[in-house]
Amino acid sequence: MAWLLPTGAQTVAFGVLFLPVCALTGLWVRPADLAMGPVVVPLAYAIGVLPVAEGGGAGFTGQVMGLVTTLALNAGWLYGGTLVAGVIVIVRKVRLMSAARRRARSAPRRPAAEQAAPRTGHEAGPADRRAPRSRVAP
Repeated sequence: MAWLLPTGAQTVAFGVLFLPVCALTGLWVRPADLAMGPVVVPLAYAIGVLPVAEGGGAGFTGQVMGLVTTLALNAGWLYGGTLVAGVIVIVRKVRLMSAARRRARSAPRRPAAEQAAPRTGHEAGPADRRAPRSRVAP
């Protein structure tokens, strides 16, 4: 990408393209993993900014210094992307919780006598069963 844009514009182009990726991350994350959406975004930014990191010298320490400098100077893009993903994830979580609440309200209720009856036989759940004994010799 260095040959395509001048040095200062590379990080700006990366940041502009990073924001829609953050929105897609918030939309595509599985419902069971909604809390991970905003956590993954800064990690992806740090990895993705490596090719366009400014400054530094040759070698590993130069690359690390360039990465830290780029992250410090372009933190606005990182915060903005995290905010976008976080807002989308929060909206999705609220909608999932309200849908679950609606389903619970519309579900048919069992009579009280049926709820209090103990489970026996094949109806017994995992909490009602004993754990198998170990067959390992002491």
